[in-house]
Amino acid sequence: MTDSPDVVALLRAELGDLVDTSPESRDAARADKSGHRAAEPPLAVVHAERVEHVQATLRIASATGTPVVTRGAGTGCAGGANAGRGEIALSVRRMTRVLEVSPEDLLAVVEPGIINAELNDHLSAYGLWWAPDPASRAVSTVGGNIATGAGGLLCAKYGVVRDAVLGVDVVLADGRLIRMGHRSVKGVTGLDLTSLMIGSEGRLGVIVGATLKLRRLVPGDVCTLTATFPSVREAAAGSAAVTASGAQPSIMELMDAASLAAAYGLLGLVPPTPGASQLAIQTDGPAAVAEAEAIATLLTSLGASVAVTSDRAEGDRLLAIRRSMHAAMESLGRSLIEDVSVPRSALPAMFDEIARVEQHYGVTIPTIAHAGDGNLHPNFVFTPDPDAPDEVPAVVWEAADDLFRAALRLGGTLTGEHGIGLLKRRWLADELGEDQWRLQRDIVRVFDPRGILNPGKVFDT
Repeated sequence: MTDSPDVVALLRAELGDLVDTSPESRDAARADKSGHRAAEPPLAVVHAERVEHVQATLRIASATGTPVVTRGAGTGCAGGANAGRGEIALSVRRMTRVLEVSPEDLLAVVEPGIINAELNDHLSAYGLWWAPDPASRAVSTVGGNIATGAGGLLCAKYGVVRDAVLGVDVVLADGRLIRMGHRSVKGVTGLDLTSLMIGSEGRLGVIVGATLKLRRLVPGDVCTLTATFPSVREAAAGSAAVTASGAQPSIMELMDAASLAAAYGLLGLVPPTPGASQLAIQTDGPAAVAEAEAIATLLTSLGASVAVTSDRAEGDRLLAIRRSMHAAMESLGRSLIEDVSVPRSALPAMFDEIARVEQHYGVTIPTIAHAGDGNLHPNFVFTPDPDAPDEVPAVVWEAADDLFRAALRLGGTLTGEHGIGLLKRRWLADELGEDQWRLQRDIVRVFDPRGILNPGKVFDT
């Protein structure tokens, strides 16, 4: 590997002021929303503004054997975009152009740095929208959404990122630009490399463009209801009953007692009944009112206290409680924000497991869930050690290990949308099995023979 000053000099000779070695920028590139920080900052941050800047960076990195970590807005929750010692942080945050919108073909071509919500603001003028709706939509980039395989509140009805991407433009480790996928609705020529890139967490290449599948904004009713249950298990059973009934709400979110109380406290609302958990459900489309009424009747019969509104502003206020979750957790202290998924019918059993883990390890785990698709976000709250403020206590990792294995026993998965990153790589082989784990590592080597793309993330070597 070339000495660090030579790499920075080569980058500056090619890219000039786009190469940022300020302590502030380098330090910011060490961390993401997970709270995990690289021990030391990267060599430099390259603020790419065009595809050619990405290509130049990777050509230099490939020639010198210098690792590259691609970053967007830094809102990930698994340490997957944290850059450290001897690495180049390649930021695509300035690549924000909407290159094309085609209402006729229901597609858009965009650069990776555009913020999810800003893209939809742009698309609304065409009567269109991009469906993936992560809770971080106001701050996360489309490129980051693709790289992590993000989901969100609307995914139970409208799908996740994997369902909404037709193609990607990718710069490979050696600087070559290739275009994967298609613009047509159907396309099965060759292997599906586009799907391989989605959720690849920067290990296979740098996404510099995406052709997105859009939906039309169809006028119609929207109904929002909240169903409050005496316990989280009853709320989870209620969500499973809604799914089993055949109803298809656009949103169905569950907040346990601890997360609900924290959100109410953050927003200055009258505290909920102690121990109460809540489902927030939204229906849309021509049958929104009838579907909301049927869901309300079902949940009332299961012992819930239900309120329904067809007022959109009121519905947004009700959903703001759910969307305040991350800020609410920050008000409780440091959190390890986790992400497991189980079959929807197993949600009650998974909440039983969370209660067991809390009691056994003496930790507090406020949990929310995208109940419509079985994706849970347990938050392991802890007080940092003043002598090691960036470290997660051993007991928290022990509790997380137990909880992850419980999700796998229930037929679930380690991550539904946050990705593996740094924080979950030790459990990856447990879910995949040794043969598949080795096969996936072999695929990475095909794309990146020198191992310079986001090394150490997802896989432990």
